[in-house]
Amino acid sequence: MNDLGQFAKSQGLKLVPFLVTLVLYFSLVRQDPQGELWTTVLKCLPIFALVFYVVAKGISPKKEYRRSVWILLGLVFSSGGDALLNINLFPFGMISFGVAHLFYISAFGWKPVKWIIGLVLYVAVSLCKFCLLAIIHLAYLEYLKPLVVYYVHTKLDDILIIGVPIYCFLITTMLWRSLARAVDSRNFLAVFCAIGAILFVISDALIAVTMFVGVPLPCARLQIMITYYAAQFAIALSTADDGPALQRSIRKKIK
Repeated sequence: MNDLGQFAKSQGLKLVPFLVTLVLYFSLVRQDPQGELWTTVLKCLPIFALVFYVVAKGISPKKEYRRSVWILLGLVFSSGGDALLNINLFPFGMISFGVAHLFYISAFGWKPVKWIIGLVLYVAVSLCKFCLLAIIHLAYLEYLKPLVVYYVHTKLDDILIIGVPIYCFLITTMLWRSLARAVDSRNFLAVFCAIGAILFVISDALIAVTMFVGVPLPCARLQIMITYYAAQFAIALSTADDGPALQRSIRKKIK
């Protein structure tokens, strides 16, 4: 408990900007007025605050900070994705988030591989896609299927028809690598990072069901943004033990 308290004390001040910007966003942006500059800025501020955290706790081109650099770049591209989504440029926002996931994958690494985890995740995603198609097939009469096809194509332009499967592959791979790392290291920060990756997937799934399927979730924006900011916070905090061996002793103390 003392070690956790010391860890919270050492990291707390650097996270104050993140907490302040969270309060600003959720208190001022009560609906979802897309396309407005002030809401775009407020939406991106918490991610900029996490960028500040990663820099403030220590970063360097040295090998010991390589994971921090990758996650820093992932946060930068995530903030770009936030801005693009908020000004109704969904395809380009998705591309920006896809690049962010590539940086997160690089940060989490490929050792150990843990093929079983990856296989289970890819099979699960494939089954979800199959079930969705099956539901559409069973729920609509034959003469309504052209309308369904038209509806899907109005929701997914040519870029998204190609991009969404690629993005699903990237975020699934990101989740795989975070889980593999957590299972192998079994320390607090790695496990917390894996929880963040799971929340990231949940946030994106909420976007998918509201935007593409049209499911009217209660307080959809709150659900999406709370899980999203929690995910990015967990991923950013996982860099706390990056650096020289003395700094990495944090990890051993809070196992």
